[in-house]
Amino acid sequence: MDIAITPSELRGSISVPTSKSDAHRYIIASALANGTTVLKDMCLTPKDIQAALSACKAIGASVDINESDGTASISGAVCPSENVVVDCVESGTTLRLIIPVAAALGVKAAFIGRGKLPQRPLSPYIEQMSKHGIRFSGNGLPLTIEGKLTGGEYELEGNISSQFISGLLLALPKCRENSHLKLLSPLQSKPYVDMTLNCLKNFGVQIECGKDEYFIKGGQTYNACTHSIERDWSQAAFFCVANALGSDVVIKDMDHGSVQGDKVIYDVCDKFDKSPLDIDCSDTPDIVPVLSVLASQCRGVSYIRNISRLRLKESDRIETVCNMINSLGGNAECVGEDIVIKGGKLSGGEVDACNDHRIAMAAAIAATVSTGKVIIKGAQCVSKSYPDFFKEYERLGGTLQYI
Repeated sequence: MDIAITPSELRGSISVPTSKSDAHRYIIASALANGTTVLKDMCLTPKDIQAALSACKAIGASVDINESDGTASISGAVCPSENVVVDCVESGTTLRLIIPVAAALGVKAAFIGRGKLPQRPLSPYIEQMSKHGIRFSGNGLPLTIEGKLTGGEYELEGNISSQFISGLLLALPKCRENSHLKLLSPLQSKPYVDMTLNCLKNFGVQIECGKDEYFIKGGQTYNACTHSIERDWSQAAFFCVANALGSDVVIKDMDHGSVQGDKVIYDVCDKFDKSPLDIDCSDTPDIVPVLSVLASQCRGVSYIRNISRLRLKESDRIETVCNMINSLGGNAECVGEDIVIKGGKLSGGEVDACNDHRIAMAAAIAATVSTGKVIIKGAQCVSKSYPDFFKEYERLGGTLQYI
């Protein structure tokens, strides 16, 4: 699906979808819990959330969905089946959280995926979990694991995806032995690990945190809980940027006390005066595409720093961000681990979303300040996280043509 957008500002109010990051953690932790966990106010339509729910079913959890009110009731896996197939579709979070959880339950499972997911690295798990009772069939998808995860000493680089750290923090409390997870370099994307620790606390699981290390008592019990999923700051970011650039959208129901790292976008946009930006995004990679749109409207040269891990997202997001800005008449380039953007006017043009939901949505926000039409090729990829994005965009006054 391709969409042509005629430039216009957005007006009105909106409630963005609930946080995928929050939902993923609670969905997958529920598979480890005694009893039935009730997750409320959850946006069930994104493909990544459907993947997480299906993955829990595959490893033996019972999942009951009420689509009318966005409630999921999940009972922990009991006597999980062997030889199951877990289809993670294109969800890297689902894949990286469910592998160690399945291993802790002793499930023999085959993991599959599509899109760029088979290219996303799993080597930290293969290296560490192979020393703790798990046998892997290879180095990437499709991948089969068998055995039962044991506790003990684990070491991970802190600058890899925080999903590996979160996955082990979810799984290791279920192991019989105590565990020590040591980071060999400073932690990046810390807010995502903080979300995992908050989730574990709500299930009654205790983790002792030190400086670049975690002490995990073995044999802990996950107690079922009830939790309302937070609204997603990474999705609100698109409308925060639109507002900073002249639109007037009221973003409802956001938790300003959230530990989501992406809420930093609120302060960035609230203080925006077109002065050049210089922002370290090592903790907040998901907001880089729309932040680049904001930077394109600054006076002078802006720097979006420490974004090397963006090469391993749904697209090579460094390349696709630069291509998006340049295709619309802007000036962006990658210099080392930074994106450098020279501010100026956007003239419009054609953007290939490259099957990356955040590129498609960022291009739509860029259209609000472009002087000419913006054509987004492959716009249907927003279904990964925000299926109703373009419907809501149109409701807010955006002028769309489906081509």
